[in-house]
Amino acid sequence: MSKSFEVIERVGISTESIAQAVKEVVLEANNEKKIGWFEIAEQRGRVNSEGKVEFQIKVRIGRKLKD
Repeated sequence: MSKSFEVIERVGISTESIAQAVKEVVLEANNEKKIGWFEIAEQRGRVNSEGKVEFQIKVRIGRKLKD
């Protein structure tokens, strides 16, 4: 059994919450290939052109290279 992981980074965006941004980006990545773990690398936000608060997070995702 391999103990090696690949690490990818994704940015999630939501106008609802930081938690929603994390959930969406993690589930999207897991649908492509099963993930082993994730961590929040950065959190930030902005007010978009429509005047809504936009939450942005950078997530590092670890995936096993082989089972």
